[in-house]
Amino acid sequence: MQLSDIRNELDNTASEIADFRGSLDLENKEPRIQELDEIMVDPSFWDNQEAAQKIISESNALKAVVDSYKELVETQEELEMTHELLKEEMDEELFEELVADMKAFRKKLDNFELQMLLSDEFDQYSAVLEIHSGAGGTESQDWASMLLRMYTRWAEQHNYKVETLDYQAGDEAGVKSVTLSIKGHNAYGYLKAEKGVHRLVRISPFDSSGRRHTSFSSIEVMPEFDGDIDVEIRSEDLKIDTYRSSGAGGQHVNTTDSAVRITHIPTGAVVTCQTERSQIKNRERAMNLLKAKLYQIQREEERARLDEIRGEQKEIGWGSQIRSYVFHPYNMVKDHRTNEESGNVQAVMDGDIDPFINAYLRSQIS
Repeated sequence: MQLSDIRNELDNTASEIADFRGSLDLENKEPRIQELDEIMVDPSFWDNQEAAQKIISESNALKAVVDSYKELVETQEELEMTHELLKEEMDEELFEELVADMKAFRKKLDNFELQMLLSDEFDQYSAVLEIHSGAGGTESQDWASMLLRMYTRWAEQHNYKVETLDYQAGDEAGVKSVTLSIKGHNAYGYLKAEKGVHRLVRISPFDSSGRRHTSFSSIEVMPEFDGDIDVEIRSEDLKIDTYRSSGAGGQHVNTTDSAVRITHIPTGAVVTCQTERSQIKNRERAMNLLKAKLYQIQREEERARLDEIRGEQKEIGWGSQIRSYVFHPYNMVKDHRTNEESGNVQAVMDGDIDPFINAYLRSQIS
């Protein structure tokens, strides 16, 4: 890379930052942040805990955007200054440092652009992620547990809080199904890219003959609402069951029937929650999960009707996997929607799924 190449890249990044400013509406965001800060120092702020949390979440989300933008502007200015110094007098060590800083800056710009893409109504919400093992018994249930580890690692790397709402252990190994609450700004916006069927190809450790097996697990993702969405649910449409809570591996959380399973009879939608010790709290949280699921169903039905009008036909089922994870006879993870690939399967299983998420989000606007 030459100094002229860096000049061209700096011109490009300056143009992108200018475009960001035009779309960020800073003139309204900054006064709103100040207004929220004044509300939060009021002595009565914590009188209503639920309202207080919403204000804090709004403030944090606005500050994250504004602060990130200002940081980009400052970094651009620092890189420009370094470039000017090198124009006056070339220094190899400083030049190499500038090249490295430019690469890191490009990555920050790309990440900021992705955040700006998350503009759908509920993208900024926390997420509820469900993993369901497919047919295939132990092999499929083990695959579901591998996905559980992958998403948990991903969430931890992004400083999201992970809470297990429901866990159904596998018969011999792995999990039949698990429901996670992944709390943090834009968690749903990112994880909506993961909804669909995930396919594993490997030599099964459970097959004494060492044969290759193909397994499937499905991922469902919903925004997590805290009672702030209006979905009509009739009590006569609900079947509510209670059972004894149990954690991973079947260890009992307590000895009362506090876990709650709610079935919405007209749609067949099922939600469960066993994370709270109180049956009342589990029921309240399960109802919020059901609202989210029913809202999601409504949106998908509307989308399907539009697709039908447009003449689009999309197959739904185990044959329509969104991503394949191949451990044998070669190592490759491929997203079939975007053709994004990675040959580092272990890194992906350790939570490095951002390239797939980013490719999907960009594909939605192209």
